[in-house]
Amino acid sequence: MYPNIREEELKNKIASDYFDGFDTTKIIGNVDFCITSKTDKKQQTLFPTHSILWAEAKKGKSNIYTSFVQLILTIGKARTFDKELPPAYLGAFDAYQMAFIPYNEIQEIFYQNDFNWNVTPSNYETKEFKQIHSKVEQILTSQSLIFTYETDHKELKEFIKTNFVIGKTSTSKIQIDKNNFIIIYNKWLKEVKPSIGANWETAKKHGIIDGDFYLADLLSNENQTLKEKLYVLLKGDYYELDKKLDDMGMFSSKRTNFYDNQKAHNQFWNRYLRPPKSEYWDYIVERRDLLVPQDVRERKGSFFTPQIWVEKSQEYLTDVLGENWQDEYYIWDCAAGTGNLLAGLTNKYNIYASSLDRQDVDVMRERIQTMNQNSVSGNGANLLENHVFQFDFLNDSFDDPKVPESLRKILQDEEKRKKLVIYINPPYAEHVSYGEKQKAKVATETKVYQDFQNITGTAARELFAQFFLRIYKEISGSKLGSFSTLKYINSQNFYKFRQYFKSDFKKGFVVPADTFDNVKGKFPIGFLIWDTDKKEEIKNAEIDVFDNKNNFLQKKTFSSYPKGRFIIDWLREFYDKKGERIAYLRLLGTDMQTNIQIFITLQPSKNDFIQHTLTDITQKNLIPMSIYLAVRHCIKATWLNDRDQFLFPNNGWKTDTEFQNDCLAFTLFHGQNRISSKQGINHWIPFTEQEVNAPERFESHFMTDFIGGKFGLEKTDDLMGELDTKVEAGKLEFSPEAKVVFEAGQELWKYYFTKINQNPSENVSKNPSLYDIKAYFQGVNEKGRMNNSSKDEKYNLLIISLREALEVLAVKIQPRVYEFGFLKK
Repeated sequence: MYPNIREEELKNKIASDYFDGFDTTKIIGNVDFCITSKTDKKQQTLFPTHSILWAEAKKGKSNIYTSFVQLILTIGKARTFDKELPPAYLGAFDAYQMAFIPYNEIQEIFYQNDFNWNVTPSNYETKEFKQIHSKVEQILTSQSLIFTYETDHKELKEFIKTNFVIGKTSTSKIQIDKNNFIIIYNKWLKEVKPSIGANWETAKKHGIIDGDFYLADLLSNENQTLKEKLYVLLKGDYYELDKKLDDMGMFSSKRTNFYDNQKAHNQFWNRYLRPPKSEYWDYIVERRDLLVPQDVRERKGSFFTPQIWVEKSQEYLTDVLGENWQDEYYIWDCAAGTGNLLAGLTNKYNIYASSLDRQDVDVMRERIQTMNQNSVSGNGANLLENHVFQFDFLNDSFDDPKVPESLRKILQDEEKRKKLVIYINPPYAEHVSYGEKQKAKVATETKVYQDFQNITGTAARELFAQFFLRIYKEISGSKLGSFSTLKYINSQNFYKFRQYFKSDFKKGFVVPADTFDNVKGKFPIGFLIWDTDKKEEIKNAEIDVFDNKNNFLQKKTFSSYPKGRFIIDWLREFYDKKGERIAYLRLLGTDMQTNIQIFITLQPSKNDFIQHTLTDITQKNLIPMSIYLAVRHCIKATWLNDRDQFLFPNNGWKTDTEFQNDCLAFTLFHGQNRISSKQGINHWIPFTEQEVNAPERFESHFMTDFIGGKFGLEKTDDLMGELDTKVEAGKLEFSPEAKVVFEAGQELWKYYFTKINQNPSENVSKNPSLYDIKAYFQGVNEKGRMNNSSKDEKYNLLIISLREALEVLAVKIQPRVYEFGFLKK
């Protein structure tokens, strides 16, 4: 976008940003902007310069259509086309968008009889202007190509590169394939969806989503949907549903129109070539899951399993169940979606697939027909049509007639159930409340939730856990092979779940979650195989780890722990409500993913007080509080350790004073120490005035007194527990790595006071914390957030030096974190 600039500057920027390979200097009559190909002087002598574009330019925000009309009047008034060869395109642009129309689409306008061209083109009120506007409006609506700089930057450049070629007589539109149809769908949502006359919430309740309308558009030619068996069909200037729904919220029960006479729809699809190549059709329909809204996708489990992990999971099932497992076992994917998890399985007579969505069932059955017709896999499905059925696994009864009779017999037979493999990638949604806002409320509205909420507690709020619970209770003895997060193994919230769900872990692997479509975040998703016939409490699971390219990395043990054995239980032993508070420690959770919520502050939020996520830091508990912060932050979160639990340590830390002091040094200089003198007295200055050349006496000497041993570290039963040896009062001794941190910090404080002393009238802190110093040099933006860097080069070098020293200290602390049992490898 180019807001708030003059028209001439706008033209220059457009020329530079989009037409760098063309000549933009030629002036043709009163046309604002002209594009020609670049030619040398000799070529210009031999051949006339051919224009590619004549355009009208407007600063700020304008009406593209009226700009086109003004351009037409400008050209017609001067009869520019008689003096110059007409261009391939006419155009109009402003600070936000650019539009094109092939010249031959409007050239007849210039040859109409009895028209007064001798009017001022910029006067929008003349009858001639309105007459031209009336004549070209339909052409512009149906034929113009409009690009927005902010969202269509790449497409605009590609359009210019492809079409602005001398001698080219037709417009090449952007091709759509299986790699970009989702990108184009996201643009369609913004530009076309609002113009469709549908009540989207009502439609969604009936299983019709906006993606169905997009597919009707995409798989069409001349606004007629070509592919059969879609839920919505485009019929010229309206959509038609493939079945009668009385309360869809449409203008009629069978069809819906456009609010704007199809204007936005035509403008959007003018840019793209429809339909895609036929070989992509089945794939695109099969991947309808990518068009499902996030809330529906989470509820229905429409997270398409990447083929690489489908194949890996089947390898692991073969390892556990034997090479002939597909012939010896029955297989039921009860959260099948469009059935891609079953791709590669060979014995269709032993396979069952069910989905909550009727549309998914239809897609699977169409894929079965594709397989039968082509006798090859491709996008087909190697399934029996009568083994594919619509079924709500979390609500429907197994006695429901929809369940195939052969499957019902398996479910009812204890011995046959032992030969049944539940093979699933279930939904991940959970019920979570954020104040007034609730996510995925559907998770607490299922029959399974009602049955188990009092048995397994909050774990029953998660849909994947609900699948596990029903399988364990009603399909007891079966084998379960499922993709899911690992929280049911190591999360505190799943303690009651583990007391109920007792099964034998056989084998499994984990991969990065973001290798799955539409899954965000850095955490592991695992495929684990369980034998529900053997009742064993889940304690440890040694799992293979693969990266996003299927490279084996290591084995990692995921473990569960009893209540009372987590780091928060350890920290509670050092709560001090009697001592003088020098800060608050903000704490939350016990796993790696919540580390960002751990910090020190003088000014917590109101919610922190309400939710009791705080404890006081005092002289007596400063060391354990510093250990807590250092342990939580010295190891960076990765996708693999993101759910690792911080635990109640052994007693080794109590006598390791070097470890204790390293943690104090780490805490004093870490970015999560958010102490600011603007919020109260700063007790956290680790230097004396003399050491940093301060201009005034500090308000508090607590930290230097503490480090100097003034308060002592004598044993107290309520804080330090039963120590093996008494820690005598005395000056703290720091490791070489910690000393380097202090030295780097001292240089930073000294440089800050150098600046302050040069301008003593400056309104800055005379008792600065590390946060205050960073804010001084880096500045704060309009949202109150600190900028990422400073213009002061010396400061940048000093802060980098401090960070590097802190990183070295963190590496030194890390082995002790595992040695003392704060974390398990």
